[in-house]
Amino acid sequence: MFGADLIGAAGVALLLGAFAANLLGMVEKESLAYPSANFVGASLATYASWLIAYMPFVILEGVWACVSLVAVLRSVGRPRHAP
Repeated sequence: MFGADLIGAAGVALLLGAFAANLLGMVEKESLAYPSANFVGASLATYASWLIAYMPFVILEGVWACVSLVAVLRSVGRPRHAP
């Protein structure tokens, strides 16, 4: 189970890092970085939850990953503004 813990910890670190960075004004939620970190973090957390067969978190993190992927795709298609 050590592998699942490591994968899950990496995913949660990405999720919390993105959340904190957004709240502290270090990253905008409309940026590509924010939904990308959410997508990768939630995907890792989903996989870790699957490995330990904890279905409530598989569903929670899986939905989080899917919603984040939609945000990534929207962000990629959005025109960039010059600074």
